[in-house]
Amino acid sequence: MFLPKKLYIFWLILLCSNSTMAAQHTIGILVYDGVLTSDVTSSIEVFGAASKKAWFSNFEVVLISPKPQRFITTEEGLSIKVEHTIKDDLKLDVLLVPSTYDMSPLIANRELISFIQAQAKHAKWVTSNCSGAFLLAEAGILDGLKATTWAGGESALQSDYPAVEVQFDQNVVIDQNVITSNGSVISYQAALILLEKLSNKSYANEIADSIQWSRLKTAF
Repeated sequence: MFLPKKLYIFWLILLCSNSTMAAQHTIGILVYDGVLTSDVTSSIEVFGAASKKAWFSNFEVVLISPKPQRFITTEEGLSIKVEHTIKDDLKLDVLLVPSTYDMSPLIANRELISFIQAQAKHAKWVTSNCSGAFLLAEAGILDGLKATTWAGGESALQSDYPAVEVQFDQNVVIDQNVITSNGSVISYQAALILLEKLSNKSYANEIADSIQWSRLKTAF
């Protein structure tokens, strides 16, 4: 069908606009057996709620395991379905690294460390909750940056990784494009801060209200 020149140009602009809107941005969360539940579910809840809004509908959350497995079991016994492994061809916009009580096997997993390093080269944001910071530090992501870990674990992080400027008694630390947090309930705070960075403060407040986070300041 022949289209007048002006109409054809308008059609091309509309087509390109729709293609851009359809593009997906991926938030990847590492998961493994023994992961602390709230380190993972906090971000799933925050970004899952946001993805139902038009302003965040081009973002998706995927769960990634270091080894082939359909499900992982959290420290607290929750079974979570896994969508990818670190061997998959992934290019994440955001990488989130949660914690376990025993990080040693993960820190010793060179394939996992290489995955974190590779994703950090192009990810817009790299984040960790709780002792997930030790994995970022092992990958060299935190060298020369301010960072935190679980409350009480700061000295260990500083001792193991002297190149990191460990911050004590801070819930969430942001340095360049890296966000680290204490984990547990603070994982919600970190996720909302990241959501603000990916959108804006008004949208982040909208999600904070929808998940009742804003009520916490008056709850105790």
